[in-house]
Amino acid sequence: MSERQRGAGMSTDFAPRGLWRIVAAREIAVKLRDRNFLVSTAITIVVIVISLAISGFMSNRTDEIDVAVVGTGADRIIETANGLAASADKKITFTARPQTDLAAVEQQVRDEDVEVGLVAADQGGWRLVGDTAQNDDAATYLTAAAQQLAVQRNAAAAGLSMEQLSRGGIVTYDLLEESAVDPGLANIVSFVFAFLFYMASFLFGMAIAQSVVEEKQNRVVEILASAIPLRQLLIGKVMGNTVMAFAQLALFVGAGLIGLQVIGRGDQVARIAGAAGWFIVFFVVGFLALASFWAVAGALATRSEDLQSTAMPMSMLIMIVLFAGIFLTGTWRVIASYVPVVSIVAMPSRLAEGTAAWWEPFVSLLLMAVGIYGIVLIAEKIYRRSLMQTQGRLTMRQALAVED
Repeated sequence: MSERQRGAGMSTDFAPRGLWRIVAAREIAVKLRDRNFLVSTAITIVVIVISLAISGFMSNRTDEIDVAVVGTGADRIIETANGLAASADKKITFTARPQTDLAAVEQQVRDEDVEVGLVAADQGGWRLVGDTAQNDDAATYLTAAAQQLAVQRNAAAAGLSMEQLSRGGIVTYDLLEESAVDPGLANIVSFVFAFLFYMASFLFGMAIAQSVVEEKQNRVVEILASAIPLRQLLIGKVMGNTVMAFAQLALFVGAGLIGLQVIGRGDQVARIAGAAGWFIVFFVVGFLALASFWAVAGALATRSEDLQSTAMPMSMLIMIVLFAGIFLTGTWRVIASYVPVVSIVAMPSRLAEGTAAWWEPFVSLLLMAVGIYGIVLIAEKIYRRSLMQTQGRLTMRQALAVED
């Protein structure tokens, strides 16, 4: 260690311990003055609102299916199909387009004037006519309608009522446990959690690393080291960026919950809000470790060009958490929800699905807090030993070998 470095360390031995707050305030002020950060945050919020609005519009839009029909009784099949779709809460409307013969029906289908054709078959049944692909909705509801009407006719011919004919065949479906949210929506929520984790971790983490390496490259760190202990410099950078990451995530989550309320999914908001709240808590705790090692990535480098190499482990970790949050299911997701850092996404996703007991997030958070404490101690030691080394890029092993 050089005389300057030893002098810098000695001059800060008796520095006030609250100096990290000054560094944190500076980090926050820099972010608030960063136009790119403000614009990107605003754009992301707009994208969230627009995507939810489009999703709500698409889910509430009625799908109108025109059917070219020929044959006595086709209109009644169309009417019954609309009733079946309505009872299944499907926003589908079938509209009959009467034609003169089969050739006219086929021509209407080829010209794409209608989605499907319905014609009476020779043996008393019905045929559906499509162009190049089967319309699943038409196949499901028109077929079910034709079968229902046929059963009614046959029952009447046999002198039976529909109740007598269906006696003993009614099936009910009882759920032992009600899902926290709609399964499809739960999958979307899990993806959103994973994406927000990736975006916030990478953007704020890389900003920390670039800030550290620029201060090191411009020798500003030597001035800072003479006025503030390196440990407090690291704490200030981590806390300042953690506060901003928390604020940004809170805005994104809030925009999403408000959007769900607006598009008519208010019944799901309360349940998703609980999982979203846990996600923010897990992220804030986990980001303390991530931010520390992003700072280490900057301290190990001597030039901005070195960051691609020194930040590679962090980039890989974030990608692992991203894919784990999206693709892990079942037992693997349960295991991941107790693994520090990975649990940032896995546990809130399980809460959204309704597969986690009330006590599980507390245990997971405690395990992560213990793991994060150890990680931060190691990161602080590497950061402190590598920050003042300007001879060249270091590895973590080399940094740990440097004496204080």
